[in-house]
Amino acid sequence: MSGDYRVKRAYDAPSKADGKRVLVDRLWPRGVRKEEAELDEWAKDATPSNELRKWYHENPDGYPVFVERYDAELEGEPQRKAMEQVRALHAEHTVTLVTAAKDVESSHVPVLLRRLEEGA
Repeated sequence: MSGDYRVKRAYDAPSKADGKRVLVDRLWPRGVRKEEAELDEWAKDATPSNELRKWYHENPDGYPVFVERYDAELEGEPQRKAMEQVRALHAEHTVTLVTAAKDVESSHVPVLLRRLEEGA
């Protein structure tokens, strides 16, 4: 029995409905204590590289290019392994992807969620 994928900001309180909580940011969320986050995993390798993250921060209108580059990064071996670990959790539980992104819809999270759901 697999659960759902959900998305939640790191600044929102954890709940039982979250199931397994997986941080999907490369950097730890500012101001969040590890005990408060109640994370089960940190899928750091499934996140955009530091170079791509910094590029997007400097080019906020470049979302289509960011998506293309991030999709390409997700083809790497460490990234694929990290996504497989998240999928393995999802096979048994609801999985909540936790992020500090202010604008989740224009972040890496929709790309990662699509890839997780595709099983690619």
